[in-house]
Amino acid sequence: MPRVKYRDADVDLMARMMRAEAEGEGKQGMLYVGNVIVNRAVADCLDFNDVRTIEDVIFQVQGNNYAFEAVQKGNMFYQRARETERRLARQNLDYWRVQPAKYALWYFNPYAPCPPTWYDQPFTGQFKNHCFYEPAAGTCASVYS
Repeated sequence: MPRVKYRDADVDLMARMMRAEAEGEGKQGMLYVGNVIVNRAVADCLDFNDVRTIEDVIFQVQGNNYAFEAVQKGNMFYQRARETERRLARQNLDYWRVQPAKYALWYFNPYAPCPPTWYDQPFTGQFKNHCFYEPAAGTCASVYS
């Protein structure tokens, strides 16, 4: 049973986002980004109470901007998904979860050392240029299921 219900269009959308956000970090980096996307669709807390589908997550607007910068600025996001990224997206959607992004709802590239918290959310680890953060204890039980 997949972690979140999805269609072929969701696989393509997620694959495009994973590539746009982390192609330079290889397959592993793209899988970590995929973890965050799926975790946001599963989470029923914080900024993610009203997102339930992959499309909702990818096109979520927070503070008058898209939650993922690649939607707004990334020309790679608007290229076709490749089979390599589709396969990785399916892995995330079906079962794949690994630290530092296993329970992460956020990541970013600080162009500096990763801060120990980000908007009061604890740091869970770093992979290449991305820092990952999961919800503070007791704030989002749904992401841990």
